[in-house]
Amino acid sequence: MLKDEINKALEVLKNGGLILYPTDTIWGIGCDATNPEAVAKVYALKQRTESKSLIILLDTDNKLVSYANDIPDVAYDLIEYAENPMTIIFSNAKNLAPNVINEDGSVGIRVTSHQFCKELIQRFRKPIVSTSANVSGNPSPKNFSYIDQEIKDGVDYIVNLEQEDSIEKKPSTIIKLEPDGKFAFIRK
Repeated sequence: MLKDEINKALEVLKNGGLILYPTDTIWGIGCDATNPEAVAKVYALKQRTESKSLIILLDTDNKLVSYANDIPDVAYDLIEYAENPMTIIFSNAKNLAPNVINEDGSVGIRVTSHQFCKELIQRFRKPIVSTSANVSGNPSPKNFSYIDQEIKDGVDYIVNLEQEDSIEKKPSTIIKLEPDGKFAFIRK
């Protein structure tokens, strides 16, 4: 089951499509984070301006250096010891679609611990976008049953895992981390 879902999602990502998928936090809309056309489809579906940046997911912290410069050592400790899923905003993003990167050159990255996401990213060999599965301005869906039909209809594939889960999840903690190691909470 897991393998089949990974294969189906992988095919959509490789073809520049959008997936709706479960994560270690809330359900997300995902695409290839290095493909500007795919990223533009996410913004269109969410009815969100491109000036609001998107989060990307990685399967391991070893890949951080591939997508951001100036990663302070404390980043690895924050990831390792975080009790809840944590997104870290790093300065000087690189090797990503320009429309994933914030106007100030930063990018939000979360190293996922979710089995489906980890295996999908491992096989895809690129980061994937992870943005809440809602139209901009509407509340983030706490589980699959909260996702608007408009979002479900707007993606190319809905991952057939965890759809029956009634556990209400919440978005990740977000920290902005400066190259000198200083950080501030953006969302707790």
